[in-house]
Amino acid sequence: MDKYKKIGMKLLYPHVVIILFLLPLSLLLMIWAMLSLGTTHFVSIIGYVLAAYTLTVICLRIPDIIKLVKQIKNENKYVIRYRTDYHLRIKISLIATFLFNFSYAIFQFFIGLYHGSFWFYSMSLYYLFLAITRFYLMKHTLTYNPNEKPKSELIKYVSCGWMMLLLNIALSVMVFFMVYFDRTFNHHEITTIALAAYTFIAFTLAIINFIKYRKYKSPVFKAAKSISLTSACVSIITLEATMLTSFGSMMEPIIKKLFLGLTGLAVNVFVVILAMIIIVNGTKQLKDFKEK
Repeated sequence: MDKYKKIGMKLLYPHVVIILFLLPLSLLLMIWAMLSLGTTHFVSIIGYVLAAYTLTVICLRIPDIIKLVKQIKNENKYVIRYRTDYHLRIKISLIATFLFNFSYAIFQFFIGLYHGSFWFYSMSLYYLFLAITRFYLMKHTLTYNPNEKPKSELIKYVSCGWMMLLLNIALSVMVFFMVYFDRTFNHHEITTIALAAYTFIAFTLAIINFIKYRKYKSPVFKAAKSISLTSACVSIITLEATMLTSFGSMMEPIIKKLFLGLTGLAVNVFVVILAMIIIVNGTKQLKDFKEK
């Protein structure tokens, strides 16, 4: 009896290395099965069973995982510093998003050269403006602490508002291509669902951070989070275009264009309003700063 009990415990609580091996393996088998093999193929059945087993052993490890996460959160010096140093979080966020936006802009530009398509050029222009704006803010945060140079921060805050208006021009071109030339994104259903989950999470976090970082009274921080919120809104347009292409086969083309056009118009108006608020408020604060 003890022998079977030990075997059962080893099956239910395998070594962490085994779990780390099974997780990507089961995931790859599931993706392979869904994309090309079908539900009745023997490899698909093995993948389903393996995925169910992996999910079960991970769920049984949830208390240990929570304990480990809490331990890292409370004891690791790097994690503690990241959690408590909001300036460091802004630095890391701006560096990461700048590198991604700039790399993606270059990628879209070369795709545009290869295909000779203005659609990819418009995508490249949008992400280039996004990268330039984030670099402009990143340069300041890497040099100064929050509110160390208040006048300089206000100047960058106002400049960021004008850059957002330029960004909106590139966005308008993208929306025009989507609606008029029917240039949308075509992905597999699984990719589309994953993209939807990512977009809603990114949009929710952008709203939370936009509100949260206002308490630090730093114009550069507010500008950075305004850019993130703008980017998240644009992601909603691309998600809608993807979902209409992937799941809207029964929908009339004119209805698709109407949905995309209205969403694009709403995002464009939102970006213009947000940019104008930044410009007006920043300019007013600069005038008050000069009068002191």
